[in-house]
Amino acid sequence: MISTNVPQIGKEEIEAVVKVLKKGVLTHGLGAGPMVKKFETNFAKFVKTEHAIAVNSGTAALHAALLVAGTKPGDEVILPSFTFVATAEMVVMAGAKPVFVDIDPKTYNISPNEIEKAITKKTKAIIPVDLYGLPADMQPIREIADKHGLSIIEDAAQAHGATYKGKPAGALADVACWSFYKSKNMTTGEGGMITTNNDEMAGNMRFIRSHGEKKKYKSLMLGHNYRMPEIEAAIGCVQLQKLPKFLAKRRENAKRLAEKLGKTEHLQLPKEPKGYKHSWYLYTVRLKDTKQKERDMIIEKLRQKGIETGVYYVCPIHLMPYYSKFGKYRLLETEKASKQVFSLPIHPGVTAEQIDFIGETVLHLLR
Repeated sequence: MISTNVPQIGKEEIEAVVKVLKKGVLTHGLGAGPMVKKFETNFAKFVKTEHAIAVNSGTAALHAALLVAGTKPGDEVILPSFTFVATAEMVVMAGAKPVFVDIDPKTYNISPNEIEKAITKKTKAIIPVDLYGLPADMQPIREIADKHGLSIIEDAAQAHGATYKGKPAGALADVACWSFYKSKNMTTGEGGMITTNNDEMAGNMRFIRSHGEKKKYKSLMLGHNYRMPEIEAAIGCVQLQKLPKFLAKRRENAKRLAEKLGKTEHLQLPKEPKGYKHSWYLYTVRLKDTKQKERDMIIEKLRQKGIETGVYYVCPIHLMPYYSKFGKYRLLETEKASKQVFSLPIHPGVTAEQIDFIGETVLHLLR
């Protein structure tokens, strides 16, 4: 089976983990062990930001970011429904109400025009998601946020190495949140990172990740146990060094697959708009003018041929039972996309021969 995404782990990561185990420093009471500090410094340089705060998941990063943005009960946070549930989940955990808006059908990212329509006196923040590795259209979102005095928390969990108008993903947000889950462009197994240029927010997020403590046993605020272990940080340091090669291979595979699939008119292929640089976390195609049943049939046939596919995301958050209590939404573009998209393997472990096989198999099934 050609998997949709596979972690690219080599002897360097294994040696880095063994080195940590031999030293015996597995974590730090305030979450700032030597490997964590090194990883934070290196990641901050990579995304060209002042501060990077390592945490134990991308979900934890979102929660801490919402808390430092001052999100509280009674507030509203605008976000897309076409994303992983953690984005909305952390809004609820912070005590606020998620307000879902529709997407741009060409990029699958949140529509700036829909954001403007959803703003009320209760709106506290906007969470644009860089879906599939393509940055959201951040310039108009930044202008909207500044106009209304709102914070931007960019969910960049899928966008390692992506750029928007020459700047790394996250550059136009107040805070950006990253994930290092096993399937991401780089991994620590689990893990996350928060980046910001705001000194005060960075300091508070460091407190929050370790029970609100500035010093051991002296909590300044309500916090959590969001520390990243030293083993994860050691893996992260190695993976970050390899990331440029990973991204280059993903880009090469995406280009090759696009050349193959460009022969059919039945698919909407992913685009890289002018001024954007895709990280190609997922290569997501769309079966035009079809129903979900037909899309699912194609997916099953691909799996039978040994090609794993994924649907990200088959059920938009606003249609999930738990989130129905936050209001009824009719998000036409979101709902239509969820019935038509599917993602194909292009990770660095996929060979050129496999890309050709994937492309030819898809074309055959669409005839």
